[in-house]
Amino acid sequence: MKRILVSLSLLSTVILPLTAEAQATASRYWSDAWRGWHFYEEPEPEPEDRPSPPPKVTPSASRPTSGKPPEIVEFERLQKSLEESRNIAIMRPTEANVRRYMELEAKVVARASTFADVAQRIAWATPELDPTLQGRPVNAKALEVFDQLQMSQRGESIGALGRDHVLFFFFRSDCPYCHAFAPTLEAFQARHGIRVVAISVDGGPMPGFPDARRDNGIATTLKVTQVPAVYLAQPFTGKITPIGFGVLSEAQLVERIAIVAAPSTASPAESATSLLARQSGPP
Repeated sequence: MKRILVSLSLLSTVILPLTAEAQATASRYWSDAWRGWHFYEEPEPEPEDRPSPPPKVTPSASRPTSGKPPEIVEFERLQKSLEESRNIAIMRPTEANVRRYMELEAKVVARASTFADVAQRIAWATPELDPTLQGRPVNAKALEVFDQLQMSQRGESIGALGRDHVLFFFFRSDCPYCHAFAPTLEAFQARHGIRVVAISVDGGPMPGFPDARRDNGIATTLKVTQVPAVYLAQPFTGKITPIGFGVLSEAQLVERIAIVAAPSTASPAESATSLLARQSGPP
């Protein structure tokens, strides 16, 4: 009897913990059927491991400011709308698309016309901003006065050039254009006092220039391939600059010589100094 009691006490000592563990297990798994048999639950993160919430973005911070004036923004928007409307009308030229583009274009033209009117009024009130008062005038009467003054001033400058410059006139005796151009050069020489040195490429004569000289190679040096040809030459420095080819009027001669004679446009011809001296010398 005593052995039986001892055995029961030992058995209760072993069975009771197992029963408690089984009940705990049953409460953990059997009572929570939604977890499943093989559910693995991540441990709760520590407070310091939890990610911090993202900072709140205010509407003003989310919109970057371009710094452009509102007029520029409006102009760019209008320009983009006009371009898109035009492209749509070209690719799909329906009546509605073309009308939409034409209406938008009319608005742009109206704005440009308003700008032009304002700019014109400002120019009228500000002489230094008026393009009609700068350079060559557009009024017929003012243009006539301008041409007369310019011709007079250029004539005086050409007369000053005649002190140390000459004009080379290359011609051929069988060239009808050379014969037509010769009287203009003869009158130009008499009016402006600049000497014209006539040079015959083929050795023939030219009326109005009895002292015409035969070409001694300067035409080849200057690469004269077409006649009549006129060059401005300065014997002391050897600078030779083409004035023009073909038949020219006296006004064209005056204008071209005045422009070419400027220091920034005059250019010396290589190997022409000695030839120029010989051509300017006695026949």
